Amino acid sequence: MLATLERPTTQTTRAQIRPLDFQLPAALEARVPPEARGLARDGVRLLVSYRQGGRIEHTRFRQIAEFLDPGDLVVVNDSVTIPASLSATRQNGDELTLHLSTRVGPDTWVVEPRKTTVQAGERLSLPAGGRVEIIAPHHGSTRLWRARLDLPLPWLSYLETNGRPIAYDYVDGEWPLAMYQTVYGRNPGSSEMPSAGRAFSGRVMEALRRKGVGIASITLHTGVASLEDREPPYEEWFDVAAATADAIAGTRATGGRVIAVGTTVVRALETAADASGAVIPRTGWTDLIVTPERGVQTVDGMLTGFHEPKASHLAMLEAIAGRDHLAVTYKAALTGGYLWHEFGDLHLIL
Repeated sequence: MLATLERPTTQTTRAQIRPLDFQLPAALEARVPPEARGLARDGVRLLVSYRQGGRIEHTRFRQIAEFLDPGDLVVVNDSVTIPASLSATRQNGDELTLHLSTRVGPDTWVVEPRKTTVQAGERLSLPAGGRVEIIAPHHGSTRLWRARLDLPLPWLSYLETNGRPIAYDYVDGEWPLAMYQTVYGRNPGSSEMPSAGRAFSGRVMEALRRKGVGIASITLHTGVASLEDREPPYEEWFDVAAATADAIAGTRATGGRVIAVGTTVVRALETAADASGAVIPRTGWTDLIVTPERGVQTVDGMLTGFHEPKASHLAMLEAIAGRDHLAVTYKAALTGGYLWHEFGDLHLIL
């Protein structure tokens, strides 16, 4: 399906977002995967917060089934993380790191040249005879660019051979791509891991099924994070299948709760919803920005990681939980020593 995609257009007005601000101590940044800290994948901590009454509980993720009810539905993002970081060489011989963010045409990508500036028309060399031509800034961004890739292999095969996972400065060392995957991923396309679902394991999935909790999936291919400039989210490709729309409708009809695993799931479901809030099958591009003013109609709860101060994703969490509740839970996470980032701990909002 990706081969037939056309260039997306951004129609959403970039709302003025003022997400929660706080001080994040360096000691609370998860710098290595849980496995390197002596934990199982599902052994990270879980903060469970209840909007009604404000109760907070502290547990481990492997116990998540205890906090859900028979008839609830967990919706995950089944996008697979691709090795989207490439070494590139300028014509003068200087080397740089190029992150591939979003594939918007057969040979066209949104890319991020890391920690450097580039010019429209500039050509870069890639490993194994690949080439990149920088076309133009992406929606006026100062760091994201449209680029045309000329690769000797199909893009996924090329990346599997020559790419590596995107990792940021807070991560110590280099980790294999398997550390950036979820156990239920099946559709390659995310430049960065849909990390809210990383802690799911086979035994957690089985515990949910035994409890009578349903599991459904959407696909949303994530682009690169927008940490440097605090940019709002930009367009990403998504697919909400009929089976998932039906599962959500059935859950609603029987009084169950719909629990989104990550901001990507909320973004996809809110995009796919009709005016009444009912989720319908849809495939395409979303540039939706979920804010407290807009609100959320499609989910009753959310599993999410802990987001950086002022991160735009915090506006979505505020739309679900409310500003006061979010502030209380983040204070509890900071006081309790929870870990941030993709290898960190998790927060279940009910």
